[in-house]
Amino acid sequence: MHQILESIPFSTTIKYSQLAADQIKKGRDVVKLTAGEPDFPTPREIVEEAKKALDEGFTKYTANAGIEELRKAISKDLKARYNIDYSFSEIVMSNGGKQAIYNSLYAITEPEDEVMIIVPDWVSYFPLVKLCQCNAVPVPTRFENDFLPEISEIEKRVSTRTKALIINSPNNPTGAVYPLELITKIADIAKNSDFWVISDEIYSTLVFEGEHNSIASLNQMKERTIVINGFSKSHSMTGWRCGYSAAPEKITRQIGKFQSHVTYNINSITQKAALKAVSVDNSDMLEEFRRRRNFITKGLDKIGIRYVKPSGAFYVFMDFSEFVGKFDDDDKLTINLLEEYGVGLVPGSAFHKPGFMRLSFASSMEDLGKALERLEKFVNEN
Repeated sequence: MHQILESIPFSTTIKYSQLAADQIKKGRDVVKLTAGEPDFPTPREIVEEAKKALDEGFTKYTANAGIEELRKAISKDLKARYNIDYSFSEIVMSNGGKQAIYNSLYAITEPEDEVMIIVPDWVSYFPLVKLCQCNAVPVPTRFENDFLPEISEIEKRVSTRTKALIINSPNNPTGAVYPLELITKIADIAKNSDFWVISDEIYSTLVFEGEHNSIASLNQMKERTIVINGFSKSHSMTGWRCGYSAAPEKITRQIGKFQSHVTYNINSITQKAALKAVSVDNSDMLEEFRRRRNFITKGLDKIGIRYVKPSGAFYVFMDFSEFVGKFDDDDKLTINLLEEYGVGLVPGSAFHKPGFMRLSFASSMEDLGKALERLEKFVNEN
């Protein structure tokens, strides 16, 4: 067996989602708040476009990087939203944002390169870096600073082997949205130290406070940035598997070459659906997530659980450090919450921040209300 593959775990969010699903199959009343998946159906007009594509027989291979009209629509959208000029030839459609990140890492790194990752971090960054035979360098953040990275912490970890920094704003799991001032300082370090930035912007349209700023829009940053985005979170299209990377053409060619051997083009029907999604307004979804965020944070305030109020995405990262000691670690604490209290969460250790818990509020208000009642019971009994 491949030694690197043997050394990395399955996705931990999938693990805890499955544990919650197993309890539900056994007939347990469990509120499952584990998955990073909107509970809304894919908008009807997107579904109808997919049906139309099927009826018209659009079921053959497409261009490796994706159909031209989709990439042109994304190019236009990136210009309108974030004032970044990408030609369609600088965009590659991939099987979700996860593949886009792996494609990008593989294209820009050599074995033993270093890739800085700001933690808490999404669960797949470290494994993807390791699969590229590179070394992940964690950049810690502090609860007291709302989990926003401090420039000094990035600077002290830059070395002669640094090839890239991965940033994720709005952030999973913390909900942090990086302000323009911070993005600008990160850009200055990247330019001065000559490394790439992989900017995971999959939650860019789900911002409650402030605004999303793409680092690629800053002066001299487009040529050293790879933007990752897609439609899974913004348009509730997780199962459609449609993400993309936007990068300088010299890198896009390498990404395309790699993808041509690994998967070739993504699903043809999905591409037609995504073409429609580019023009579908998701503001209703955003407002519902805002309502849920306000509801869940108000409830946590009442219970007395500390957290950082999320400015974007659909997660609350809660401080459970005072309870961890009783259960030895946050994995056992998570199992206790699931089996004894019927609440499915993901422990902070999955995001390299032990002692915290991630709650996804991509669920109904009824479920969120149940979760608050059960968390209050847990706190009172422990």
